Amino acid sequence: MIRWQNLWRFIPLFGLMMLLLTGCGDQTISALKPRGPVARDQLFLMKLSFGIMLLVVVVVFVLYLYVLVRFRKKKGDKDIIPKQVEGSHTLEIIWTVIPIILLLILAVPTVQYTFKLLEDHRDNKEALHVKVTAHAFWWQFEYPELGIATAQDLVIPTNKKIAFELTASDVKHSFWVPSLGGKMDTNPGNTNVYYLQADEVDVFKGKCAELCGASHSLMDFKVKSMDQADFDQWVAKMKTPASVPADAQKGEQIFKDNCLSCHAVNAQGLGAGPNLNGFASRELVAGILPHNDESLKQWISDPQSVKPGNKMPKVGLKDDQINDVIKYLNSLKLK
Repeated sequence: MIRWQNLWRFIPLFGLMMLLLTGCGDQTISALKPRGPVARDQLFLMKLSFGIMLLVVVVVFVLYLYVLVRFRKKKGDKDIIPKQVEGSHTLEIIWTVIPIILLLILAVPTVQYTFKLLEDHRDNKEALHVKVTAHAFWWQFEYPELGIATAQDLVIPTNKKIAFELTASDVKHSFWVPSLGGKMDTNPGNTNVYYLQADEVDVFKGKCAELCGASHSLMDFKVKSMDQADFDQWVAKMKTPASVPADAQKGEQIFKDNCLSCHAVNAQGLGAGPNLNGFASRELVAGILPHNDESLKQWISDPQSVKPGNKMPKVGLKDDQINDVIKYLNSLKLK
């Protein structure tokens, strides 16, 4: 008995810990703070399902407590067996009909929003078509109608449907931008479609939501939403070849000799590795490291130490060659 009494003392502590943990996390990857119409619809469904479950739990507990108090054995009661009542058509109808009604309340909007989310907007002239290809462990983004391709940073205009066409090059991944909407699987040899939309200018964090290998947790990307005018400028800059300064041309040649077979540096190029057009304008290296010379050197020297299991090999460059390549990569800035 004393043992159980001691355990009860920990309940307030556990409650406090749970309360504190609710404040943990990254607000940019919260599905509870929708930043677009798709995310708002999905949050509505979550609230609806939670509300129905809460209603059922409250009703059941209230009835349980009522029966517990109303029919408890009182002091002085005789040890008699109460009258046994078996079967009640009224009660049976009530507890059959009520769950059906609750299921319909949940099912109708769920089916409605599910089919709405899966609408194919690729042929919609008012939407932006983006092809997403998941690789181990990075993301490739193509804009077919605009004639550009990039990696890791998905740039989109605000207040416009983004029609996604999703696939994978190796294993199953899952494309997820919590602030804008739910996840969608990317499968090798198969194409899934859905759409998202951002309401305002901001930067949202995206992740892979399907266990896909050793660096699954590091398979992040960014979604940058901007006004249509700024987006048009970004497209124009992506199509403008970067001018390489004289002091970076040595690194450019080393890059061409060792890296160009996998990494494109033009607007439309696709390869085994990420397109590096405008690379110097990105905030992260390999999607996770801060963009600086030290991170670049770490990645080029030993990519497996940063993202275990990725497909980039050790190039075998000397330190001075790596420094020259870094100087060249830092010249690939959108202007």
